[in-house]
Amino acid sequence: MIPQLEENPVYAIAIVRYRQPLEKIVAAQDAHRAYLRTLKEKGTLLASGPLDPRTGGALLLRVPDESPLAALEAVRDGDPFWKQGLAQYELLPWVPGIGKDDLDRL
Repeated sequence: MIPQLEENPVYAIAIVRYRQPLEKIVAAQDAHRAYLRTLKEKGTLLASGPLDPRTGGALLLRVPDESPLAALEAVRDGDPFWKQGLAQYELLPWVPGIGKDDLDRL
């Protein structure tokens, strides 16, 4: 069961852009994916995956509305890719219109 967050969660898209050659990214991807699984278990991560072509990735996130920027920064700061200087993050708070009810049910 996924934990329920605030009644009015804040959604965000995180764009992750690689800053190192793909070989270094691949070497660290198991730790990165393990971290993402913990976010998924907490209900923070709704979906994630690499971009095509593989220059980075994207995360669809849901955080409590009480302190969304701090929550988003904590997501970034916990990522092994970020910690190892392998990737940069662009954190984009997002206000979905169409489909928000579907997201809220996830």
